Order: sequence, then structure tokens, then C-alpha cells
Amino acid sequence: MDAMTASDAANDVAESVDESLAPADRYFNRELSWLSFNERVLAEATNANYPLLERLRFLSISGSNLDEFLMIRVAGLAGQVQRGISNMSIDGRTPSQQLAAVRERVEELEEKQQVILAELNGLLAGEQIHIANEDYIDSEAHKWLKAYFKDHILPVLTPQAIDPAHPFPFVANEGIGLLFNLVRKDTGAQLIEMVLIPNAIPRFVRIPGETAIYVSIESVIRRFAKKMFPGFKIQGDGLFRVLRDSDIEVEEEAEDLVRYFRTAIQRRRRGGVILLELDDDFDPECEQLLLDNLGLENAMIARSSGMLGITGLDLLTEEDRPDLKFTPYTPRYPERVMEHDGDCFAAIREKDLIIHHPYESFEVVVDFIRQAAADPAVISIKQTLYRAGNQSPVVAALIAAAEEGKSVTAVVELKARFDEEQNLHWASELERAGVQVIYGFVDWKTHAKVSMVVRREEGGYRTYCHFGTGNYHPVTAKVYTDLSFFTADPALGRDAAKLFNFVTGYVEPRSTEKLTISPIGLRNKIYDSIAIEIANAAEGKPAAIWAKMNALTDGPMIDRLYEASNAGVEITLVIRGICCLRPGVAGLSENITVKSVIGRFLEHGRIWAFGNGESLPSDRAKVYISSADAMSRNLDRRVETLVPITNATVHDQVLEQVLLANLLDTEQSWLLDSDGQYQRVIEDEDVTPFNLHSYFMQNPSLSGRGAALTSGNVPELTLRRGRIDRAGDAPDGGQ
Repeated sequence: MDAMTASDAANDVAESVDESLAPADRYFNRELSWLSFNERVLAEATNANYPLLERLRFLSISGSNLDEFLMIRVAGLAGQVQRGISNMSIDGRTPSQQLAAVRERVEELEEKQQVILAELNGLLAGEQIHIANEDYIDSEAHKWLKAYFKDHILPVLTPQAIDPAHPFPFVANEGIGLLFNLVRKDTGAQLIEMVLIPNAIPRFVRIPGETAIYVSIESVIRRFAKKMFPGFKIQGDGLFRVLRDSDIEVEEEAEDLVRYFRTAIQRRRRGGVILLELDDDFDPECEQLLLDNLGLENAMIARSSGMLGITGLDLLTEEDRPDLKFTPYTPRYPERVMEHDGDCFAAIREKDLIIHHPYESFEVVVDFIRQAAADPAVISIKQTLYRAGNQSPVVAALIAAAEEGKSVTAVVELKARFDEEQNLHWASELERAGVQVIYGFVDWKTHAKVSMVVRREEGGYRTYCHFGTGNYHPVTAKVYTDLSFFTADPALGRDAAKLFNFVTGYVEPRSTEKLTISPIGLRNKIYDSIAIEIANAAEGKPAAIWAKMNALTDGPMIDRLYEASNAGVEITLVIRGICCLRPGVAGLSENITVKSVIGRFLEHGRIWAFGNGESLPSDRAKVYISSADAMSRNLDRRVETLVPITNATVHDQVLEQVLLANLLDTEQSWLLDSDGQYQRVIEDEDVTPFNLHSYFMQNPSLSGRGAALTSGNVPELTLRRGRIDRAGDAPDGGQ
């Protein structure tokens, strides 16, 4: 059936979807859904199946996630309220209504974090690891801390009096400080002093010894504060922490993006206060001075008897206790490439190849660029860079290629949040080496992950491409699960060239052969694919959609999925983070299941699969990988890619390994119900538990095995009941 006919069928179904439901009954709020995601991350800190230090790491991650949410999303809502903007959210709430609901949930989440920290403290103490526990600081430890304070802390502290001669100092974003209420012993004069803790000082000090005793830097300063203030009596003190608005809005009239972002980064550091955290025994006079001077018109004020800034707990996970951490995992290097003596181009030329990170090494991606840089037959390299990290082998390879005289183009995205400064640095380094650096569009982000190498070969030029679902970042590639697709398909090579011309020269492609690009046609490509499934259902054929992504927030896309559900299309979505779609509602979404996978690795790959007239999984299924989530920004305001997977082995790997394993997972999965609550999948004693991360750590991928496939196949996965169990369904069969 062609797309036009399929679209007509979809429009017919749309009329039968219950549109009388209020927005709040059709959709979940984006911000509250994100907080639900972070609650699932926090829940992993209570997972008894994880080693203790890994549980502590999840607690730290939940703190870091929440900080970013406050600095960006809550700051945005507060700004809308301040400016009187009344844009309604997808579920029909005003900015002020959202802000009130979010603040209430944030307070609850922070309370949970402190409860879990107290629980972990007790468990770690049983393993001889003590966090900020004064009971374990004996006279010898006190003596050592005193010397450490004198030699390593005191020299970098700058106490500042707060009086008419000393204006209130600026407190940086994520800054932690102490206020001391002092009385001069000889005159009785009162003085308030502020001590801001420099970022260069580690958040925790470890006292030497077999027993690990960690003391927070603020505790050390308080313990020896008299050394800073000789001649004064300390009447009281207080610890505080500040988060500021950290979003950068790009002005359309910006004439020079580089200059604009250098200035904007400086402005961000001085954004308005969004959150002020105080310990609950704060000296009253110090507190009033703080409240009067920080500018808290739009800020939340939170008090805690626990630790402020739990993201700092990540430092403790470096403790040398392998028994309290996940067993180290070393990524595999694909046998397919090794069979060609490590020659990436020979392996790709033989047939398409997909690398599944972090189970398979990111070094394949790096080697692809390195070999291109060193290969005299390579004449051109084009590369997008969204997030590359502070130590980037990809950037180094591009520099080497330019120094070898090759034509090298790098599209560096300056608008990658919190990586703007790093990307400015890489852009400067690349330009210095002779790379042609492009910054893309002013109002769109270039989020596509594409590398394109043109090589002179017998018979002419051949183009090799890499399309990824994740960033060219060697650190996150060890933690994020992503797909790296390599191909020498001429059509995809021609399409990649059009994509780069679009970004570098604003030459919008009138058509592409295989690749779909956002914001030109990606949305409509998915719409048409959904419409075909609706038409198949109308004809009585099997109709199914599987999709995996990080977020689903786009209202029109959600409505298309509702239409498909109402037409009888079976839809299973694996959405790690935000989901505004409300599943399991009669007359709206009763055929849609939504699950979230949270575990050792962060699920990051984006995949769409459409049954194409057969039940999933099937060799006839239409399968795509993408750099885009189903969010309005990805579909309408970013340059993204949607790549069809047609090679049989790669198709099987993406659909019947990667996607199917996500559907089958029982040990790290949560199911979303129609009320917005996520429930852990309950393992049935008659069903063998399945952990998708363990499966991929133990089994090599199909397309990476090469000739080894003939000597031993990867264990096959079988879909239970033809679909994943919904919340409330009882499992009824083996795997």
C-alpha cells in the first residue's frame, strides 16, 4: 500500500479516537514525567542486587540529574512565570501550575535522597567505609585532619567579611559556602564572615588507613574554623549551596556564534538563583543576611539535615573496593574487523556492519577515523561533532588528517548544553590544524552523528559512512548503549553528502534515496510508516510497531500512535526517560505498552521497527536507527538522521537482538500504567529472569562475528506471547 493510501486510512481511524478527553487525560506532564524517571534512577540506589558502591553511584547520579533539571527546566518555568508567559503544557497546565507541582515533587525527591543516603551509610559502615561520621574520628585522625587543613585547605580559603566596606560576594553556580557569626573577643563587636569553598578542593577528604573514613570538606572547615578567625568567638554558622539558571538561549540576530557563546557562557555563570539549599541548623542572623543578598525572587529554598549536593558522593565510588563494584567489563573488538587484519574499510566494503556499544569497543569508531587519516587513498573526511569529551581521539584523528593534507570538514555544534566551552576549544584546535570548521545553523542544533570518508579506489571513488545513535565521546561510549552503523552503500553515501551540504551551505536536499533527515522529512517518514500499519490493520493483516528511544513528548506524534492503537496496531515502546503518552486508556491507547529500562548501562539508542504486514519480529519488518528522540525539538528544530537497516544480518541484530532483548528484560524494567505510575516488572517463578545487559556482555553481536557465526550461533531470543506483558498481566509461558 502506498503512503497516500495509508495516510487516508489513518485519517479515517483518527475520527474514531476519543478526542473528548481533556489534555490531562490524554497526556502526562513532561516535567513530572522527567521527575518520575529520576525517581527510577534513585530507586536503583536501593537495589539490593547491586554492589554497595554502585548503589552510591546511582544516588550521586540522581543528584546530578536533579541539579541539571533545576538549572534548565525549572529555571525555564520560573522565567516564564516572571515574564507573564502563559503557554500551556501538553497536559494543559500553565507555567505557574507546573512550577508549583514540580517544586512539590522536587522536595519529596530530595527527602528520599537523604533517607537513602542514611541507609547506605549504615550498610557501608558494615564494610568499613564511613561517610562524614564524626564518631570514627579519633585523636590520631583529628591530628591528621588538622595538618591537612593547615597545609592543603587553609591556603586556598578566602574568608570575607560582610559589611559596608566588603560587599556581598558573588556565589557561583553549584557553589557551596559557609557563613560564620563571629564576636570579637576584645571588643564584643559582631562580624559575619563568608567562606566560599573553591571547586578545586575535593568534596571529601579520606583519612589514611585501612578503614575508609571520608570527611566532607565543609566538616573539616567547621572543625578547624578557629584557625581562620583568631581573636573571635564563633557564635554560629551555616552551610549553603546555590544553583543558578544555566540555560543559554540563542538569539536569532546573533552575528557571530563563537563570540556570542563565549559571552553567553560567562552570563550563564551569573544566572539567577533557582535553588538555595541550607542546612537545618543555620545561624538565624547569617541566614537572614543570605536571604537578603542572594536575590531569591524565583528561587526554591530547601532545608536539610543531611548532605547538601549529593552529586559529590561520586568521589567515594573511586574507593579501591572491587568487591563493592560491578565486575569490570572489557568491550569486545568485532571479529569481523579482525578477520580483515584490523582494516575497517575492508570489513565495511565486504558488507554493512553495526557496533553495539558499550559491549563492543568504541575503538572501532576511532580506528575508522584514524585509518582514514593515515590512508593515502582517502581524500576527504566530513564529521559532525556534538559531544566529543575533553580527551577526544576523534578530534585528534581529524587534526592528523588535516596535517596529512586531506580535505577535512568538521561540523561542531556550539549549542550542545554544558559542552559549549569544550566545543569552542575543539573548534579552535581544529581550525588551527587546517580543518574547515562549520558551526551549522543559528536556530537549529546539528544533532546527527555522521562521519563520511571518501576514498580513491580501483574504478573510482567510494564513500564510507558511519551513522550513530550516540555521540563521538570515548567516555560515555563505555556507559551508554548505542549503535554505530558502518556502510559503503553508495546511496547512503550520496545522501550523507547532501546532509553535509545542507548543514555547511544551507543547500536543502530536494530528495534523498535512503536517508531521512530532520527537520525536512523525518517526522513525515515516521507518520507514513505508522499510517501503513494502520492500513494493514484495517485490511486484517498483522500490524505492529516497536520503538526504543529516550523520550516521547511530541503531541502530534503521540496522537498518531493513539490512532494506530485505536486501529488495532499492537505497539510496544521502550522509553527510558520522559513519556507524555498515556498507555492503556480505553478508546485511546489500549494497545500500547510502555516500559523503561534502568540498569548498569544507560539505554541511549533510538530504534523504530514496523511490522510491514507481518507480526514482529520478522525479516520483512522495516527497521530504522536514529539520532532523534520523538520530541518536537528533534523533529522540528534539529538536524537528525533516520537510517534504514536493510542488510539481513544487521537487520536481525537490531530487531531480534537489541530491540527484542529490551522487550524481554525482566530484571531492570519498569512498566508505565495509565495513571502515570511506574511499577517494576515482577518476575514470575515460572519464567526465567532475563537481564538484557548481562545477555549482551556475555554474547557477541551477529554482524560483528564474521566467519565465527558458522562455528557457534548467538543464543536466540524468543518473544513471549508475541508481545511483552503489560502491567497487571500474568506471565503465561517460558522464554
